[in-house]
Amino acid sequence: MQILYDGYIYKVQKAGGISRYFNNIIKRLPESFTPMLSTVNSQNNIELPHHNNLKLLNYNYFRPYRISTILEKQFFNLNYQLKEYDIIHPTYYTLLSDRSVSSIKKPKIITIHDMIYELFENKIDNSKTHIAWKKDAVYAADAIICVSNNTKKDLLNFYPSVESKISVIYEGSELEAGDSYGDEAVPEYTYFIYVGGRTFYKNFIFLIKAFSELVKRNRYIRLCVVGPPFTKEELKLFVDLKLMDFILYYGYVTSNHLAKLYRCSVGLVYPSLYEGFGLPPLEAMACGAPVITSNCSSMPEITGDSAILIDPNSLDELIDAMLSISQEKVEREIIIKKGLQRADLFNWSHNVDKVVKLYNSFLST
Repeated sequence: MQILYDGYIYKVQKAGGISRYFNNIIKRLPESFTPMLSTVNSQNNIELPHHNNLKLLNYNYFRPYRISTILEKQFFNLNYQLKEYDIIHPTYYTLLSDRSVSSIKKPKIITIHDMIYELFENKIDNSKTHIAWKKDAVYAADAIICVSNNTKKDLLNFYPSVESKISVIYEGSELEAGDSYGDEAVPEYTYFIYVGGRTFYKNFIFLIKAFSELVKRNRYIRLCVVGPPFTKEELKLFVDLKLMDFILYYGYVTSNHLAKLYRCSVGLVYPSLYEGFGLPPLEAMACGAPVITSNCSSMPEITGDSAILIDPNSLDELIDAMLSISQEKVEREIIIKKGLQRADLFNWSHNVDKVVKLYNSFLST
């Protein structure tokens, strides 16, 4: 079977959960499969998937850049018409050819990771461009993968007619505690960790306010942040709250380094207001770190009873939870043990088997 993965997400994300999602699927496909990934050469710093039969449909930019950009779309549009493939599984809701997903005549499978643009449309997507792309893809798709039951529920609130096309197939953690014993540097202080983007719905400012109260009680605690650079607004807040010496920025790190940062931490703090899946809590559990996360959207579904769930609007609940796992060693060890057991339920190989079964269902139609 030949599967085309349009690589739009690899072009627009330097690092992110969606590209890692497709990397994990592609590298676990059976040897009888031939994955084809369309890319552009601006992605040199992006980690691409590995598979013995992987074919890269790569476009190389040239000068003048404006003409190169125009020809890029024509390059992919022509190749999508001429190349032989059985299924297309785009990495996003639009294509590198600048065409809609519905323009493809082959069987189409899409993955819905969340409904953030729809739920927060006035704060994220004023142009409604992403919503329009997704709407086209949802109706055009022959099959839809939702990464959690919560995402399925949210999708059906907006598109109730597509229920028969949906399969819930979870993500998995590519990290585990065994990856975390290298020589990578970790903070010398006792520290909590935060991982990922910090868009408003991630509730990072709320976390910082809670952490500032924690610091007043424990001057030896630190917060380690992994992800994109701090904004001017965030840095100003740190200064205003006198936290500059208590927040440690690690930027983007390797998988093994992240695993070690998780394992050596007091715990992950992830008070997000909304997640379609919520990968950092799963990664932290798999690496032996206790998790504090929100009691809403997909987080309870993913963590079960293996994390401390808090109201993401209650500062007192978050402060109490952070104090609890930093002071109560027995409780912390219980949460770690439960988390490791819970993480075992989210196995990438098992989940990719379900994706492969879905792919194969189109060969017999």
